[in-house]
Amino acid sequence: MQVDIPLKKVIDNSYSITIDMLPQIHFDHKVAIITNPKVAGLHLGYLLSKISAKELYIITVADGEEYKNQQSIDTILESLFNHRFNRKSLLIAFGGGVIGDMSGYAASIYQRGIDFIQIPTTLLSQVDASVGGKTGMNNQYGKNLIGAFHQPKAVYIDPHFLTTLPSREFAAGVAEIVKMAVTFNKEFFEFLESADLKNPKILQEAIKQAVQTKADVVSKDEKEHGLRAALNYGHTFGHVIENETQYKKFLHGEAVAIGMIMANETAVKMNLMSENEANRIQALLQKYDLPTTYLIKNTHTFYETFFLDKKSSDSSITFIIPVGIGDVRIADTIDKNTIMHVLNKFKES
Repeated sequence: MQVDIPLKKVIDNSYSITIDMLPQIHFDHKVAIITNPKVAGLHLGYLLSKISAKELYIITVADGEEYKNQQSIDTILESLFNHRFNRKSLLIAFGGGVIGDMSGYAASIYQRGIDFIQIPTTLLSQVDASVGGKTGMNNQYGKNLIGAFHQPKAVYIDPHFLTTLPSREFAAGVAEIVKMAVTFNKEFFEFLESADLKNPKILQEAIKQAVQTKADVVSKDEKEHGLRAALNYGHTFGHVIENETQYKKFLHGEAVAIGMIMANETAVKMNLMSENEANRIQALLQKYDLPTTYLIKNTHTFYETFFLDKKSSDSSITFIIPVGIGDVRIADTIDKNTIMHVLNKFKES
């Protein structure tokens, strides 16, 4: 005996990304702005001058990657329950990647899913984290190991928020821009080599190109079954670095920058990238004072931590390896000796 449930259908999750001054927006339902004290202190007044709703609430959670956890998610959910949010209600993620990921995850699980929009306030979240629908939180085993794919209804990228961004946060965003260029767009990389991203007009163009690159990839592979995994260039190594340093020493973009250097070393070892190309990438990262070195205390422990990565399986690790500049390979059959050779280059003596 068999009963079929025919659920095959096309769900349109399309949305627009606006790169410009935030427009006036009104909502006819309950809205909660999820933010942290730092962003609220700097920019909440500006946002409130642009946003109106039937009922509008502010929910603040602690600032920092180490607070991207279940306790913060519970804080958001409890506030939504207390204010009797329903399935027509909406969340606004107002902050960097941590706020965006947690807001999106809370939206994905509250009453089995409500809408949210992204208003990112850091360069990193504007060019990467706010686009593509990845949401989640960290736990003791690693970064973003709990989460869901939940696309926002819209993304508003307003350069105004970058005027107060600290230099380290700005550089962390540049790392993600470089990542897009190395993996998918050689011409974009060459543009970045000569560009001054501290020029607002040039920066806006770089944001546009980075967002367009990611949007093209996400539209072809929304849930990271293949091509989209290439956007994790630098992340397999970088996530281990973040885990080892308990998310306190490096910003996400800084850890990714080091991870890209490690991935480049792997590519050079595999004859997929020339030393000159690896040096050009390193020089571009160093142009914005991004870290490119890391001292590994125990290479065996570092290697074993790779298996906690979402892209890895029980017996193999998936690495994103650049093929020159402008192309990339998703590899899950790299010999352990090759990876250990690279890790030993970074080993603490």
